[in-house]
Amino acid sequence: MKVVFRTDASVQIGTGHLMRCLTLANELALKGHSCHFICRNHQGHLGSLIIYNGHELTLLPQSTNTDQQVTEGKGSPHADWLGVTWQQDALQTLEILSPLNADWLVVDHYSLAAEWEKEVSKEVGRIMVIDDLADRNHQCDLLLDQNLGREVSDYASLVPEGCTQLIGPSYALLRPEFTAARESSLRRRQQPELGRILISLGGVDRTNATGRILQALTETALPDDIKLDIVMGASAPYLDEVRKQAARLPFDATVNVSVSDMADRMSLADLSIGAAGSTSWERCCLGVPSIIVILAENQRLIGEALERNRCALLLHEADIGSHLDEMMQQLRGSRSVLDKLAGNAARICDGLGSARLVSLMIKGN
Repeated sequence: MKVVFRTDASVQIGTGHLMRCLTLANELALKGHSCHFICRNHQGHLGSLIIYNGHELTLLPQSTNTDQQVTEGKGSPHADWLGVTWQQDALQTLEILSPLNADWLVVDHYSLAAEWEKEVSKEVGRIMVIDDLADRNHQCDLLLDQNLGREVSDYASLVPEGCTQLIGPSYALLRPEFTAARESSLRRRQQPELGRILISLGGVDRTNATGRILQALTETALPDDIKLDIVMGASAPYLDEVRKQAARLPFDATVNVSVSDMADRMSLADLSIGAAGSTSWERCCLGVPSIIVILAENQRLIGEALERNRCALLLHEADIGSHLDEMMQQLRGSRSVLDKLAGNAARICDGLGSARLVSLMIKGN
């Protein structure tokens, strides 16, 4: 099969959409299928990572539109993330799609909706949409929403009749190293301790939640031998600040950039402090007890569902300074809390979602 992806990464958008598409593309490539990415040349587009993984890439030109021009062509609540109007994006995408003879077009972009999908459908066999919001119509054959708390009924009026819906973390797009590390990571949770904390607030962390978490931890009664593993993306705007801050901490703290061994780091962590995005399912797969931080409105559903299922403690960004100490005391005071969080999380996601999805795409082609 030939599979084309239309997705973006940027300082504004973050890296999550592109990274989960890259996970799916790698799984497809393992099965012998070819993948081609169409991404706009935003700051932080991660095109080099796509090429490094062996996939084809076409970069759409940077936007020269004003905010007003983008708004006038608005097709979704996140239209400004696109950088151009949806009509312009559709025309540019069609030029690339036309000679490719793609079997599937995978669309993972909050700025794109049914109008765009209908426009480009004439140049592709089938369209798959990856969504989290359930806030706009789609014209697609397959829809994936991997989030806990989402229901099929949420999309009932938003997709055409006959569209296949894949809902929930059993279809979460995780890289194979997480599946491979699951057994050993769960084994480590049998005697929980709090000695190593993984802090990862996404590839960009535009608001420097990482820095505020580090500051809050200095005001928490943590033992001197605690280890902090801080992971950030190379395009994170506060990376240098966080490095300087980490060097002044009373703990053993390291800042690691754009790591390729996240599964190993999660497996070694006794606790993770992370954003309520797609990495939530990586943590669940490995049974990592977590403090989940809601950094954007689109993460609220995930965070609240994880808290409701007792898979994580929930921390709103505005409450980092005032509530983190209380949560750390709760976790340090009882091993049973860590144990329950780990067990509940592990039951949510088994890490086989990518394989399940690829199998369905092959059958549907």
